[in-house]
Amino acid sequence: MDFGRAIQATGYTPLRTYRLERKCQVEDLSVAQILSIIKLHPKFFYSPYPPRYVNNLYLDTKDLEHYFANVHGYPDRRKVRIRWYGDVFGEISQPVLEIKVKQGAIGMKQAYPLAPLNINESLCDNIIKQTMEKSGLPELISLDIRDMELVLLNRYYRYYYASRDGDFRVTVDTQLSYFKANCAFGNAFLHSQKSYSQVIVEIKYAREQEGSAHRVIAYFPFRMTRSSKYVQGVERVYF
Repeated sequence: MDFGRAIQATGYTPLRTYRLERKCQVEDLSVAQILSIIKLHPKFFYSPYPPRYVNNLYLDTKDLEHYFANVHGYPDRRKVRIRWYGDVFGEISQPVLEIKVKQGAIGMKQAYPLAPLNINESLCDNIIKQTMEKSGLPELISLDIRDMELVLLNRYYRYYYASRDGDFRVTVDTQLSYFKANCAFGNAFLHSQKSYSQVIVEIKYAREQEGSAHRVIAYFPFRMTRSSKYVQGVERVYF
């Protein structure tokens, strides 16, 4: 779906070309062991910048269409979320709306800077809508998300790696936490689930690298999975 040209947001990298993502869910190795394996890879992965906390507020339709599209494995899927870094609660000065579109394993992400937003127990769908209206979003974006509702808040600590040739990126997500974000019952964010024993490793690359990707991925002793943090979060705090 074409939403128009994404605005460049400071500190964010919207994907204007499609890429592939392979996910691994690791529970039998420590974070230190996982990072060591990545650093010893023949691709000479390095850290382009320090690790940081990533926070996401997910929006979905009343019928959770995005959630069920993922659960049922539909080839065309979307995620709509507001992302920011650092502290999870309080005044967020640079939130960014992200729309992630996937066709099978191939995905593209577009980012749109938003007006400041306060993440607290008063947060509700109306405040999100007001924030969107203040942010000067393209008309197609505004129309597409106007009826979506808050569903989930998640948070994790992310390590970043890139291969020296620039062809591959790896992220390692730890300290995963999930909070119910349902305005019908207020947003005290008290109904939360933590998954600190779980680590999510994602290997990302342009589809032009698909021919060599299997050799790069084969080095990692991790089990590939269709893991989705959004799906896991919804199932942990709602079901």
